[in-house]
Amino acid sequence: MQSSLVLTVLSSDRAGLVKSIAEAVKAHHGNWQESRMVHLAGQFAGLAHVTLPQENVADLKQALQALQNDGLQILVTNSDTTASRSITPLTLELLGLDRPGIIHDITRQLAALNVNIEELESEQRAAPMSSEMLFYANLRLGLPDGVTADDVRGVFEAMPDPLTVDITFS
Repeated sequence: MQSSLVLTVLSSDRAGLVKSIAEAVKAHHGNWQESRMVHLAGQFAGLAHVTLPQENVADLKQALQALQNDGLQILVTNSDTTASRSITPLTLELLGLDRPGIIHDITRQLAALNVNIEELESEQRAAPMSSEMLFYANLRLGLPDGVTADDVRGVFEAMPDPLTVDITFS
């Protein structure tokens, strides 16, 4: 029987981090299903979904524990990949003037609709014609039954100033 695990990895970034984790997974007959990894402000953060024979899980956890002696923090979580979800996927791009609290305001609006944020990527960008900083975010959302893209657009259009955001749906 196969087990499904999610590995959460944090560390100061350096060459070879992913290789050492991949070697441990391979050595225990694991299969790397998917991952998201990023270098941000000198730090490394990663998530990896792996599957492996159930009888190898304890040994993999022990091997990953040994890697923590090299300064990695690794959290291993059992995953239930069979959980059914009734969602409609939606990609949302936001662009507007940057200000403190903008992520809070965006996530508050989405939570009010019970929208799941499956991925969030954000950054600051310089405005092309001025020195103002812009906020950009790309979100992959899961809309629950009964919530439409128009509902999501509506909550952002109804937000009071000073949050002015351009929205692109795809």
